Amino acid sequence: MGNNGLSGTEKKVAFSLASVFGLRMMGLFMIMPVFALYGQHLEGFSPLWVGIAIGAYGLTQAVLQIPMGILSDKYGRKPIILIGLVLFAIGSLIAANADSIYGVVFGRAVQGMGAIAAAVLALAADLTRDEQRTKVMAIIGMCIGGSFALSLLVGPIVAQHVGLSGLFFLTAILAVTGMLIVQFLVPNPISHAPKGDTLATPARLKRMLTDPQLFRLDAGIFILHLVLTAVFVALPLDLVDAGLVKEKHWMLYFPAFVGAFFLMVPLIIIGVKRKNTKAMFQIALVIMIVALLAMALFSNNLWVLSFAVVLFFTGFNYLEASLPSLIAKFCPVGEKGSAMGVYSTSQFLGAFCGGMLGGGAFQLVGAVGVFIVAVILMSIWLFLTLGMENPVLLKSYTLEAEVKDKAQARDMAAQLSQLMGVVEAIVVLDEKVAYLKVDEHFDLREARAVLGSAQ
Repeated sequence: MGNNGLSGTEKKVAFSLASVFGLRMMGLFMIMPVFALYGQHLEGFSPLWVGIAIGAYGLTQAVLQIPMGILSDKYGRKPIILIGLVLFAIGSLIAANADSIYGVVFGRAVQGMGAIAAAVLALAADLTRDEQRTKVMAIIGMCIGGSFALSLLVGPIVAQHVGLSGLFFLTAILAVTGMLIVQFLVPNPISHAPKGDTLATPARLKRMLTDPQLFRLDAGIFILHLVLTAVFVALPLDLVDAGLVKEKHWMLYFPAFVGAFFLMVPLIIIGVKRKNTKAMFQIALVIMIVALLAMALFSNNLWVLSFAVVLFFTGFNYLEASLPSLIAKFCPVGEKGSAMGVYSTSQFLGAFCGGMLGGGAFQLVGAVGVFIVAVILMSIWLFLTLGMENPVLLKSYTLEAEVKDKAQARDMAAQLSQLMGVVEAIVVLDEKVAYLKVDEHFDLREARAVLGSAQ
């Protein structure tokens, strides 16, 4: 079979793992638009605890993301993913049966303990060829975006009919569905993809944190998810005050998210065509700042709020879609797993801090205060982007290397570096692979000749 398209197995891998990811993300996200409205009967209810409940999963996710990935390398991807989904289901049931907000917080924290993102992405890498891996990751990424949109539609509708506990029972059912997909639809991997592609290596994490370009992106995803979580503590209550009854919130969120998706596409196309991702990135940040200012200044005007929600999601969608690919472009060759590990941890930590900050700010200074704090944070991120570089459009390859000792590995790396189009090359003896970053002048056959790989 040629290298142009996904094989039958790769399609199965892409869509089955994307659905596992999507079901789990829906379970985490569905609570966001409804909890402040439907949780008011819970003992101990307050805006601060609403924020903590929405963001609690982020703390346990952040702490366990990298360890769960490493465990999946030791004990196998599928067992760790299944354990993670079991924990997610247990957390959902704890939250469903809670009659106080503290019980819901505990349930959400247990949900987050099923930190399977690294293991799922590593399994996707194990089951796909290098040249098709990006497509598979893109399908999974699109599914995560789609699940977020769907959760904004499904969350309010389900909560309206079966209440908050019914919503948590549904997330438990989604987790069980995910387990069945992993067990019966996802193929079993025969080999591991090279570690540098998939998993975080603790020794390399410090280098990821001190790299100025990667730090900007990690700080960015932290702020983005902090702002998202904080906004959803305040926005649902604001919409009710502006005259939109809680049963109809999905009629705003879902079309706004879908409309924003189409508005985001021109930003991506212009950024790629003009090779100026940095400018589009800054435009997306300005769009979000404008949206948050509108939410703060016109909190009683439903039309302005609705327009602000569309703008907010336009900027959010662009940034959420761009950040992972920028991480892959800026990270050192062969260290994508470690770079993505730090990135994911920053993302989930942002969600936790956003819940805390959003709830606390709402309690002290109301919804307007939450939006103003969000504006300040987004402005800090905009300032950070001033030193951002435009990424060069490079491709990454991971190729098998028939290498026997360190001297041969060094020799191969030197030969690869001399090839036309090769920007960076390392050969890893332990993994028997070569990691390459290349431009459009690269010839894959020349590299394979050097490596003696018969792929």
